[in-house]
Amino acid sequence: MNKTEKIISIVLGAIFAWYLFVEMPKANRAKEQNRHAAAVAAQTARKPSQEAVVPAQAAAKTAAAAERERAKTPSEPEKILTLENDELKLELTTWGGAVKKAVLKQFRRDPGGGSEQDNPPVELDFSSSPLGSLSNAAEEPPAVYSVKSSGPSEVVFVSAGGVVRKVTLEKNYIVKFNDEGLPAGRTSVSLGAMAIEPGADGMLSVDSWVEDASAGRVVHHCEGDSPLKGFLAGGVSGGCSGSRSAAGMPAMSSVDYTAPQKWVALKNRFFVSAIAGVQGTGEKKSVLFSGFSADVERDMNAAQYRPGSISARAHFNAPGGVEMMFYVGPKKQALLWDLGMKDVMEFGMWRVICYPLVWVLNFFHSFVPNYGVAIILLTILVRLVFWPLSHKSTVGMKKMQELQPRMKEIQAEFKDNPQRLQQEMMALYRENKVNPLSSCLPMLAQIPVFIALFNVLRSAVELRYASFLWIGDLSAPEGLGATSWFPWFGGLNILPVLMAVTMGLQSALTPGTGDRQQKRMMTVFMPVMMLFMFYRFASALSLYWTLSQFVSIVQMWLIRRSAANAAPSSPADASALPQTRQMRRHTN
Repeated sequence: MNKTEKIISIVLGAIFAWYLFVEMPKANRAKEQNRHAAAVAAQTARKPSQEAVVPAQAAAKTAAAAERERAKTPSEPEKILTLENDELKLELTTWGGAVKKAVLKQFRRDPGGGSEQDNPPVELDFSSSPLGSLSNAAEEPPAVYSVKSSGPSEVVFVSAGGVVRKVTLEKNYIVKFNDEGLPAGRTSVSLGAMAIEPGADGMLSVDSWVEDASAGRVVHHCEGDSPLKGFLAGGVSGGCSGSRSAAGMPAMSSVDYTAPQKWVALKNRFFVSAIAGVQGTGEKKSVLFSGFSADVERDMNAAQYRPGSISARAHFNAPGGVEMMFYVGPKKQALLWDLGMKDVMEFGMWRVICYPLVWVLNFFHSFVPNYGVAIILLTILVRLVFWPLSHKSTVGMKKMQELQPRMKEIQAEFKDNPQRLQQEMMALYRENKVNPLSSCLPMLAQIPVFIALFNVLRSAVELRYASFLWIGDLSAPEGLGATSWFPWFGGLNILPVLMAVTMGLQSALTPGTGDRQQKRMMTVFMPVMMLFMFYRFASALSLYWTLSQFVSIVQMWLIRRSAANAAPSSPADASALPQTRQMRRHTN
């Protein structure tokens, strides 16, 4: 096996080890938790006539939480008002003048489409912690508001204490609260609540922008030394990873994070509830949150510890009045970018590549309204960008293959003189304009793009329930016949099999410099290993990699055809093989 094949094997082996020891254990833990949750749910299933509850949005009500809610319930009757536009439908309560429920009208609860009655939109249930509700440090019951005026997108409340609150629903999932007449002292405002989504890719996390002495920075509270990290563990394929026992863990844990904040966001895999900023309307215009408090309720149906839902309250001091802006909507890059919250996407070190990938994907979708086709166009664009590098690499490997007889002669002639052997080999490469490492450059250059695309596809709300051909959800494995024919494997996934076939064909067409047995091993072993790795990945990722390899096969075929038409016949004997200048001087 030559140096190039060794480098390729090491890189792919590292990726395989990462999947085997990191991603696969997380997926297995999630699968076990889902089986346990399904069994519990089956035992406690309600009658069909009862109203259905979305598991992703319904957090388990603990006895302590229920008691806390009863203590904060006002004696006056509650009135519900509705604000609505093309994107959001909000249910507001007069108990606190806050948002009790948000309906994301453009996102269905389940895959497969269907009518709104059969497949209703996604609902974010804030009833346990209404979004925008205010409280003082003593956590008194919420004030009861009367309705002064209301319209389709705006309502004005007035409390008995003289606080005037105007709630406005704007486009791009923005909800604004304008409060006048607030008392002095610390005030807390609720961000609502976010529940973990079901499935192997469910996640739950908290992000915030922390102001410090030097400059602001984004903190992902499932990382680093945040006190929330330990209570967010259990998310899979995003957010916090890891596993811990639930033994001795309380049903709910409260954590305070005391640092100046610009914004705070609660998020699951696809949706966000965030307070994007606050401004004073009185003398104090610039207001920062002094910190926030988070309540994490664990998933009582999970065998291992796993967060089930999280609510939070941000703290500030702005006597007189404030204007608060909330974002309640999808985890969509363009919308979050405008709010200065693009890092909620959590692309990490690959953000420089991820941001343009998302933009290009949506650009193609704006012309062809199907994300499967958009991924195909994105793949072709990436291959065109790398086409010159791939072409040079393939031509170089072809030349290396032609130089094999001469290389073997040099190795045999100078086997006892390593220094001279190295000199002759380098001279042979130089005179024939061949770089022995060029064959692995295209693959190494594409690995960052591949990893960036993996980060994009695992949390891109655009691909949620996006269908293409036989694929029902591009953000998940195909899972064909999961409940009938192939329940043991989570369903049949065709794209990873096609990916393995194209990888084997690509390896077979790639000019090799090793012996046939080594090439056969690379042709068989690598595709099988990648099939094992990719089988449970999002189908969008398998679609990208399969098509990318198909384009590479076409490119190799074109190069081979061109070389066959243009290249002279092979040397008939060793004397016709190319010689280096050093060897010619040695012969003379």
